[in-house]
Amino acid sequence: MKKSRADAKSPYHHGDLKAVLLNETARILREEGESALSLRTLAANVGVSRTAPYHHFKDKHSLLCAVAEEGFVRFDQAMKAALEKGRGQGGHHAMLVWAKAYLSFAVNNVEYYDLMFGGNLWRSKSLSKTLVSSARSSLRSDVERLKRLQDRGYIAKDTDVLRFTHLAWGTLHGMSRLLIDGIYTDSASVKRLGETAADALWVQLEPS
Repeated sequence: MKKSRADAKSPYHHGDLKAVLLNETARILREEGESALSLRTLAANVGVSRTAPYHHFKDKHSLLCAVAEEGFVRFDQAMKAALEKGRGQGGHHAMLVWAKAYLSFAVNNVEYYDLMFGGNLWRSKSLSKTLVSSARSSLRSDVERLKRLQDRGYIAKDTDVLRFTHLAWGTLHGMSRLLIDGIYTDSASVKRLGETAADALWVQLEPS
């Protein structure tokens, strides 16, 4: 008898099912594409009944919203880890670390990134409130961090930190898409683009 993917893995407790479903969804998106995803397939892959996923997700759309939300959680963790690693080495270095971490996350987590910033999901009229909250919280964290640095005199006092954050996200998102879509094919491009982006963005923050 053919074993499910769940059979080949260590057993999980019932309370972990949502996380298992999200992880398997991300795998399907990464390796097979969204067209291969359905709640029925998902249930079969993790070895649960066909109805089990519906206890956590109303439909495929709500499942994708939840994956995007998980993406923002992982994105925030990656950004915080990068900034913590570069702490105490100056504002320009912090910007460089942040830019590189953003591009690296986007390129290495496409299954999440495409949903986090993908137009199809965000144009939906039934976008989950928790996803909207997660996205806004992620942006707000960057704004608040810059505001604290500004209050301490580490960045220019006349910088509009909200507008700057919008610009920074837009710049790095555009670069990320060029990398993800294969316009830039050189693996070294991530490093070089991160450095170039950091230099360009820091010019607007550097105190006089």
